[in-house]
Amino acid sequence: MRRGSRWFAIAGTVWLTALAAMLGNTSAIQAAPPQRVVSINLCTDQLAMLLAADGQLYSVSHLASDETVSVLAKQAGEFVTNHGLAEEIFLMKPDMILSGTYTTRATIDILKRLGFRVEEFAPEFSFDDIRKNVRRMGSLLGQNAKAEQLLRDMDATLAGIGPKAPDAPTIALYYANQLTSGSGTLAGDVVNHAGLNNMGEKLGLQGTQKLPLEQLVMAKPDLIAVHNAYAAPALAYEAQVHPAFRAALQGKSLIDISDKYWICGAPFTADAVKLLSESARQAISQ
Repeated sequence: MRRGSRWFAIAGTVWLTALAAMLGNTSAIQAAPPQRVVSINLCTDQLAMLLAADGQLYSVSHLASDETVSVLAKQAGEFVTNHGLAEEIFLMKPDMILSGTYTTRATIDILKRLGFRVEEFAPEFSFDDIRKNVRRMGSLLGQNAKAEQLLRDMDATLAGIGPKAPDAPTIALYYANQLTSGSGTLAGDVVNHAGLNNMGEKLGLQGTQKLPLEQLVMAKPDLIAVHNAYAAPALAYEAQVHPAFRAALQGKSLIDISDKYWICGAPFTADAVKLLSESARQAISQ
């Protein structure tokens, strides 16, 4: 072998060895965190607002500033508002788009075909799902340490609630249009962590289902949790002004907890557990 050829062979071996070492070290090839993030889903809006570094999050959806559904409505004013339209998102030139798995599919499909990076998040149905999504968001934004701190704070709040007592009261969650939450729901997990029994789960309901007023009256829960987010009367809440509903309340306590805490799962969902536990304790002691 000629000296020149031998030199190139040695150099090639060294280069391949270095490349292999680099490929084995994910931190060496890890992409830099995005610097212009756009979120088009209420739940990813709030996770991103909690975790993004200053200037990293550019835009959030219009729902993020709606106080009836968003816990972080006041903070949302710091960001550009979008309405989830492909044209407006394109003009924002984001380097990452955050969405939910059920977010405006036509918009997502167009943005993907245009070559944008879209990260989709599944809904949270439990606190384990919250932990998973918080860690994933922290990783995507390069904010792993902040994500872990948020989860430590969340778990500390949950640990302070205490275990469920054998004689724990039963609570019925009663939303607009006579809906309730059964097993396999984030609201149901909130109820369980609050040390209460979920009437929807006791009735064998799964997911979010309609609970007829007659069935609510017959089930005789110890507590009923309702929340009307609107000042004006609405047909969605007509069951809550029905004489049968008022009869069901006789000897029962009505708890008003905003469901915006569990519309989206996030560390602040632990606050709903604390609020529900404290409200139930006060109601039972009266």
